[in-house]
Amino acid sequence: MIKIGDKAPDFKLVSDAGKNVSLKEFKGKTVVLYFYPKDHTPGCTKEACDFRDAAKAGNKNAVILGVSADSVESYAKFKTKNALPFQLLSDPTREVIQAYGVWKEKSLYGKKFMGIERTTFIIDKEGRIAKIFPKVKVDGHIEDVLAELN
Repeated sequence: MIKIGDKAPDFKLVSDAGKNVSLKEFKGKTVVLYFYPKDHTPGCTKEACDFRDAAKAGNKNAVILGVSADSVESYAKFKTKNALPFQLLSDPTREVIQAYGVWKEKSLYGKKFMGIERTTFIIDKEGRIAKIFPKVKVDGHIEDVLAELN
């Protein structure tokens, strides 16, 4: 289980643009790494758009990266449709999702299944976990993240 102060697990994932992206590329910058369940769903779309609006409002204090197990093709459509100005990273093998401890048993309408628990990590300029937002509720989440960045 990852804790505040731990070194953030490094990764190399493919972005919505088809490029390999690794966490170490952002050394010296604050990173908002958010994990979400699925492209094109209401909650995930709202969350992505909230991050988009914060980025467009001029908050340049952090690099935003979204991660799910969706395909690069799905990301490209999701990013274009919602005019997202940040990278989405595909983790179809769920290696990174599991390394960050967000692959969990979930329950919906009494059925249990495995899936991504919506979670946001703030990673400091030295590559350490500065803040963890587990079990994110989309409404009000961006305000909590922005408060941590300022």
